[in-house]
Amino acid sequence: MTDLTPTRAAGEELLTVFEARMGRRYANGRNTDHGPGAHKAVSMLSPYIRRRLVLESDAVSAALSVHGPDDAEKFVQEVIWRGYFKGWLERRPQVWDSYRKGLDADLATLDRDRRLRRDVDRAMAGQTGLEYFDAWADEVVDTGYLHNHARMWFASIWIFTLGLPWRLGADFFFRNLLDGDAASNTLGWRWVAGLHTRGKPYPADAQNIATFTAGRFTPRRSDLAEVTQGLEATEPEGLPSVLPLRPVISPQPGRPTALLITDEDCRVEDFDRSALDIRTAATLVVGHLRSPLPVSELVLGFENGALADAAARVGVAAVEMQANDPAGLVRWAVDAGATQIVTPFVTRGPLRDWLDAATPALVEQGITLCEWQRDWDRAIWPHATAGFFKVKKNIPRILEQVGLA
Repeated sequence: MTDLTPTRAAGEELLTVFEARMGRRYANGRNTDHGPGAHKAVSMLSPYIRRRLVLESDAVSAALSVHGPDDAEKFVQEVIWRGYFKGWLERRPQVWDSYRKGLDADLATLDRDRRLRRDVDRAMAGQTGLEYFDAWADEVVDTGYLHNHARMWFASIWIFTLGLPWRLGADFFFRNLLDGDAASNTLGWRWVAGLHTRGKPYPADAQNIATFTAGRFTPRRSDLAEVTQGLEATEPEGLPSVLPLRPVISPQPGRPTALLITDEDCRVEDFDRSALDIRTAATLVVGHLRSPLPVSELVLGFENGALADAAARVGVAAVEMQANDPAGLVRWAVDAGATQIVTPFVTRGPLRDWLDAATPALVEQGITLCEWQRDWDRAIWPHATAGFFKVKKNIPRILEQVGLA
């Protein structure tokens, strides 16, 4: 994974190479984790799709055009899963807020509890004595990637066998995965814990691991905890209410504009900028906001490369900014005489939190934060109110809405 180039061109080349495997080969082979350097049955596009160097709609379009709707069905569903998770968290932002507060509490406990700190450190360092778990921990840190099936096994073992706080495991992933995404990561861990689909935790099973690692690992059944219930008791109030989608403020033509490029969406060239009076542009580094703990250099390096590539493709001389004091964002816009900042839509997560913190000062200076939103998100998110089934049954309608049916 470390040799992936963080550019749109590299992502689209990888997409083209994988097109032939998006059909039955993907459906039949996607669950098998062959290990580092051998992930051939899955696309490895996730770091690019995460930053929209490659668009979900382009990946789905390629699968449909090469394989047709029947053979491409599983690939299409997996791509749409990401949109479902993004939309679900937009509809229940309270879950993200709870995760961040809970993580702070877990980290404070870690400082006080020497035994817990020892156990967590061993798990993150791949020193638990469970060969398979330790190999996955090393792969996450060394490569910035882990097969999706292995992510599920890892999270289940972390939570139920090792008995470690789930948010610390989610944070470990978020700090180290190149494709780390607030929605997919948080909700994926919650799903394994039995908090997303309540009452249905995901058990790591010895035979399942042996089968779907093609025999690389053969755990003993006694190594793994029997999972009889999830962590529902830790959230007795249940899931929070579904909220309306956050309203989007669209850019206004003719107003002095500051263009903000983040790794939330590195395809700024897709949006019409012809009517905007762009006075300044900036790339905003936000990777360090993923966690209070240090974020992997692989993650930060991929982000920096993606931002540089995005600015070059837009053809602007962008200043480089760090998302530290939100007041810096205000000064940048004020110094340029801008009355609006324009950026692709920022979903729930660390960057959204940071922009929310900056908004009062922007309003005070008469600056409006405006966003472009993609049709792909507008098509999926209204259906992302419960489990994936509601989205799944609306896939034909979603594809029609985005022009892919």
